[in-house]
Amino acid sequence: MDRIDLNLPLERPLVFFDLETTGTDVAKDRIVEMAFVKVMPDGQWHVRPDKANGQDRLLINPEMPIPAESSAVHGITDELVKEAPTFASLANRLYRWLDGCDLAGFNSNRFDVPLLAEEFLRSNIAFRVDDRHLVDVQNIFHKMEQRTLRAALKFYCDEDLDDAHEALPDILATIKVFASQLTRYKEKTILDSRGETVGPLPQDVPGIAEFGRRNRNVDLAGRFVYNDDDEPVINFGKHRGRLLKDILRNDSGYFRWMMDADFPRNTKWVLQEIHDGLKNA
Repeated sequence: MDRIDLNLPLERPLVFFDLETTGTDVAKDRIVEMAFVKVMPDGQWHVRPDKANGQDRLLINPEMPIPAESSAVHGITDELVKEAPTFASLANRLYRWLDGCDLAGFNSNRFDVPLLAEEFLRSNIAFRVDDRHLVDVQNIFHKMEQRTLRAALKFYCDEDLDDAHEALPDILATIKVFASQLTRYKEKTILDSRGETVGPLPQDVPGIAEFGRRNRNVDLAGRFVYNDDDEPVINFGKHRGRLLKDILRNDSGYFRWMMDADFPRNTKWVLQEIHDGLKNA
């Protein structure tokens, strides 16, 4: 596997990852394939699956039927994963492998990271990201060029993505795009649609994570976001824009409704922590 030099100073490992899933509902859908590339501060790579060692794909048994429309996208069927390990059987080892690492991917902040956290919570593991930097290569791309992964690889690297929607080729394409972005936008600025100057792209992981962030989410799904005073506010429904603490104090049924409804586990976990904090204040 070709190694790509990011020319980026790392204080801790940066893990690029991609998930193939049964669908796009973070609360309900499950992982069917995973791939990870851990880039170390000294430039070494650690890859899962490691094709150099005969590990072709890291398939996961989702313990639910894979819809035909999802199989049509990534080519993974029930038959293909019936003997594969479950996520729960790998969770503890994967959690330790990701410990102390920042995370990166393509559309990862909106999908891959929340869904990965959901799978960990199903395995009774609280996978926190509040102490990690999250680099979303798609957000950088959309801010600067407004395209997709296939178009991004063509635009930045003049390469075609022949194995799209297979996890490891997708993540290798993402790393190539990211490496090109680091060079292309090192000194470039643009004027966005609001007349604001965007760029240049920072050359460190914390700065890149901040540059690519769309919202200051409290939970990974963005049901709650921080306002300018760093207070959680509700980001959906009839209470959108209102302080979460005010709703929890004044509407006794709101907390129970959310905990009983079909929201992501991470959202409920965050809500529980805020609710308990208000009770103990």
